[in-house]
Amino acid sequence: MSGAVTSGKVYGVGLGPGAADLMSVRADRLVRGARHVAYFRKAGRSGHARRIVEGMLREDVIEIALEYPVTTEIALTDPAYNVALSRFYAGCTRSLRDVLEKGEDVVVLCEGDPFFYGSFMHLHSRLKDHAPVEVVPGITGMAGAWHASGVPITWGDDVLTVAMATLPEAELARRIADTDALVVMKIGRNLGKLRRAVIAAGREHEAWLVEHAAMPAERVTPLAQAEAVAPYFSILLIHGQGRRP
Repeated sequence: MSGAVTSGKVYGVGLGPGAADLMSVRADRLVRGARHVAYFRKAGRSGHARRIVEGMLREDVIEIALEYPVTTEIALTDPAYNVALSRFYAGCTRSLRDVLEKGEDVVVLCEGDPFFYGSFMHLHSRLKDHAPVEVVPGITGMAGAWHASGVPITWGDDVLTVAMATLPEAELARRIADTDALVVMKIGRNLGKLRRAVIAAGREHEAWLVEHAAMPAERVTPLAQAEAVAPYFSILLIHGQGRRP
C-alpha cells in the first residue's frame, strides 16, 4: 500500500448466499464487533446484506447505508449508467474515508463473495491506496444454488462457464453451447432472452432455475416450467456430466 493517510481499516466481509449460518467464523466475528457497518441497498429498501445480519450488530453500531442511484432504470449500455455509478462509488468512497481518517475501522457487508461480481470491488479499487483493506471470502450465490439443486455442478474434466444474462442473446447462446457446465447470473428481466438462448443452444431440458438459494423462499424449477420473470436472486444452472470413476 502506498500513500496511506489513515489508521482505520476497511473490511470487505463476504456474508455468503443468504443464510447467516453460512457465514465464516471470521465474518461473524467482524460483523458482531464492528462499530461502523456499511452496506449497499436500493433506496427505500432495507438491503439484502443488512437483512442477513439482522440481530447480529452491536447496540451502538453506526450504520452507513450506500444507496444506489439507479438499478434497472437506465440500460447498462447507456453511457449515463456508468456515469451515475461512477459518481455513486466516488461518493461512497468519500463517506468511508471520512470515517477511516478518524482512525475508525469500517466493515462493509457483501453478499456472496466480495471479489465475485460484487459492488465492494469498486470501493476496493478506490480505497486500496489510501487505507488498509482486508477481504473476507464468502460462499458465492452460485455455490448456494447448485447445492440447492442437489446435484454436483461439475465432474472430472468438466469446464464450468459463468455468464451474465445481460450479455447479447447470440453471445449467450454461443457460450451455453460451448460449455460443459453453466451458471448464469443477473437474470431478472432477462429471463425471456436467456430462455431463447438456452433453446437455441439445444439445452433447454438440462437447465434449472434456482430462486432465493439458501433463503427461506428457496425454489428449484426446470427452466421449461419457470415463470416469465425471475426474481432478482435467481441463478440458472446446467450441470456437467463429465468423467467419473
